[in-house]
This record gives sequence, C-alpha cells and structure tokens, in this order.
Amino acid sequence: MKIATWNVNGIRARRQQVLEWIERERPDVVCLQELKAARDQVPPDLAGMADYWCRWHGERAYSGVALLVRRTVFAREPEFGHPGFDCETRVVTARSGSLVLGSVYVPNGGKDYGAKLRFLDAMRAYAAGCRQRGLDLVLSGDMNVTRTDIDVHPKERKPGAIGQRPDERKLFERVLDEGGLVDVGRQLDPDNDRLYTWWPPWRQMRQKNIGWRLDYVLASRALADRMPACTVLSGTGTSDHAPVVAEAGI
Repeated sequence: MKIATWNVNGIRARRQQVLEWIERERPDVVCLQELKAARDQVPPDLAGMADYWCRWHGERAYSGVALLVRRTVFAREPEFGHPGFDCETRVVTARSGSLVLGSVYVPNGGKDYGAKLRFLDAMRAYAAGCRQRGLDLVLSGDMNVTRTDIDVHPKERKPGAIGQRPDERKLFERVLDEGGLVDVGRQLDPDNDRLYTWWPPWRQMRQKNIGWRLDYVLASRALADRMPACTVLSGTGTSDHAPVVAEAGI
C-alpha cells in the first residue's frame, strides 16, 4: 500500500498538479491539507474520482482536508468521520476493520497559539485512545511542528519561533509516545539534516533547500516496521509544501 500526504495550499490552484501527481504516483491513500475550498468548490474531476472512496472536508478560502482511499484496496467504503478535536475542518478519518487512517492539518498557531496546543493535546488523547483499543493508526499531514532542530535548516532556526518551540515539540512527542506512533520518515532516514517538506516562498529557498520538516506520516509501530520507504517529493508542484509518500506492507 502506498500512503501519500500533501498540503496543496489551494486545491483549485493546484487542481492539474494534483491530478497528474495522483496519476503518476498511484497512491492507495491520499491525504490532502489546506484545500481552501468547501465541498462544492472542489473541482469535479477531483471530487468524484472513480477509483477512490472520497471525503472532502473544507471551508471557503480557509483550511480544509481530504482523504481518498483506493477502491481496489478497500472493497467496501470505509467509515469516514471527524474526531471530536476536529475544528476548522482540520481532520478527517477513515476506518476499515482495525485500521484507522487520518488526514490532519494542525493549526499554525500564529493567530492563536493556545488553540494549537489544545489541538495537539486532543490529538494526543485521540491517538492514545486508538492504541488502547488495539487499532492500527496512520496519521498523515501537515503537523506544523518540527520535532527537533535537525528538522530546520540552520539559517531558519530561531529561538521562540512558532513551529520550533519547546512546548509544542514536547506535546508532539507525546502524540507519538502515547499513541505508539512512529515518525516513518525519520525512522528510515535518521541522520539526514536536509530532510525538509516546507520552504519559505521567497528568495529561492526551495531551490536552495532552506526549509523545515512539517509534513509527516505517523504510523503505529507494527505498521511502521513494515514501511520500507518514505520519500519527500521536493520537486513536485508549486505549493510551498512537498508531498510525502510512504510505502506500506499493509
């Protein structure tokens, strides 16, 4: 199974790029964030893709997530839902048997840092609850937190910068620890200090690879140990984020 996540920074602006990416990569699970579109604004050729069970969850011009799962892998439509910590159309999940998939867009925190911390704490409780119930969980998306300084280019490291603060990093680690989740990209590439998924959209920062790692595939340990690859497609698209694609032996 191939699991892919991408903050598209506007599904209408990136419509053709997303279609071409899906056709090229053929992911079995597609997690999208920052749609900036309500359900009726999603381009029809994306909204009703025949190969996928789809759930689009968005608001006009702000936030929004989507989750698409391939019909040949999931013969029956999964149980789509929105956990209690969903706010501003930031979370959609799909459950099939004991497997739970989630597309997540954590608040940036620039306008309301407290809301970001509350969201992370609620996500921690949700992940811990899934673990306690014996569910296999994969949360993919833009988490808007860098785990450590290795996830930020030295030129971008700023004490106190949102996305790098000790308290949000601590909470994010609790999501992983209490949820029994593994950061698949870092597990497979532990020493890469140039592994980024987002770049400031100015001064050719992406071309120079001066960025931050904000986008993750987080998986329960048993699943993560069957994931042999997790790749950042840094050359794909014109969003300020790159897609992340994980191969999973599920």
